[in-house]
Parts: sequence; C-alpha cells; structure tokens
Amino acid sequence: MNEHDGKMLDSYRSFLLISEIAKEESLSQRELAQRLGIALGLVNSYLKNLVAKGYVRVRNFPRNRYAYLLTPQGVAEKTRLAYRHLQYFTDLYTITRQDYMELLHRLNMAGVRDVVFCGLDEVTEIAYLSLLETEIRLVAVMDDEAAGKNFFGFPVVSIADGLRNECQRIVLTSLKKGDLLRTRLEELSVDGATICAVAKAFPPGPEGTDVRTK
Repeated sequence: MNEHDGKMLDSYRSFLLISEIAKEESLSQRELAQRLGIALGLVNSYLKNLVAKGYVRVRNFPRNRYAYLLTPQGVAEKTRLAYRHLQYFTDLYTITRQDYMELLHRLNMAGVRDVVFCGLDEVTEIAYLSLLETEIRLVAVMDDEAAGKNFFGFPVVSIADGLRNECQRIVLTSLKKGDLLRTRLEELSVDGATICAVAKAFPPGPEGTDVRTK
C-alpha cells in the first residue's frame, strides 16, 4: 500500500467512525470495531486521534461505560470527509458492480443455481442487482448484526439460521466485514470451497485489489 492509499484508508476509517458516533448510540469500542470490521486496537487509536483533534468528546457513565459524542467541529469534519469520499463511492459502485457481475456469471456458467448472501451492508444491494442478471436463485440473506431486518423481501437471519438452507454457494456480500464473516463461517464448519468473494475494493488496503475471488 502506497502512502496515498494509506492516507485515504485512514481518512475513510475516520469517516466511518465519525458516522457511527453521529448516530448517538451508546456503543463500546468493541461494538464499533465489529460494525466497521476493523481491529479493536485500531478503533482505540482512531478514537484517541479524533478526541485529540477536538472532533469527539467522551462522556463517562457508571461501571466504566462511555459514550462518544460529536462536537460541532466533528460535525463539520464529517461533512468535509463525506464530500472528499463522494468520488470514491462512485468509483466503488462501478468496480463492485463489475466484480459481482463477473463472479456471479462465472457461477452461473458453472451450473450453480442457488446461493446464500452472507453479510449486509451498502454493497449487498449491488450484489443483488448483479444476481438478477443471472439464472441463480437467492435462497437467504444472513448477517448476525442485521438479523431481523428485511432485504428486498428476504428476512435477514443469523448466520447459524441461514446455514440451515441448502445451497450450492455462499457469497460474501460485505466487503468491509469479509474476513470476519469468513472466520465465522469457518467456525461453523462451512467448507471453504463453497465460500465466494470478490476483491477487497472497500477501501484500498494492503491486501490489494487484483484478486477477484478467494
């Protein structure tokens, strides 16, 4: 990863963290790490940096609980970062759409007729739109954090519940949480050969973006 990509990655993670804090939910650092799909230590480091810059303040609660709140400067920084990454999101849609179309068309040509989506975030809809251009049937959508929500008429279920459905392939449809989801599937004894994913294009990182599937 070059210096520019490193700065973009830091900037983007800061934007995601500020966006979560802006929701004014009482979240622990561990919960923030799970939502962003990054290590707990990184969340702690980013939070310290945001507090030092005056973008976030910490409110103490009994029993060592904390709430993270945006300051007026933090609100302004969130807006600035949103504009900065607008072009990035546009590029992300184009790249991700192409990657999922290639992946799903390859599965279609290989005779796969049903899949389960694993992971729910901003790219899952892109994957679904790509799926509609094939003959593959979506059996279920599973995500532990989003269980109970609705996705295009599909009730989102936990990963354990989703695995009860018979399917030929599991498609990872969260690029942010891809590694965490893969680990969870492996913990549940899922055959790695049935797990399909596109390149990690969200955001640029040390793994690179040349590999189209795992």
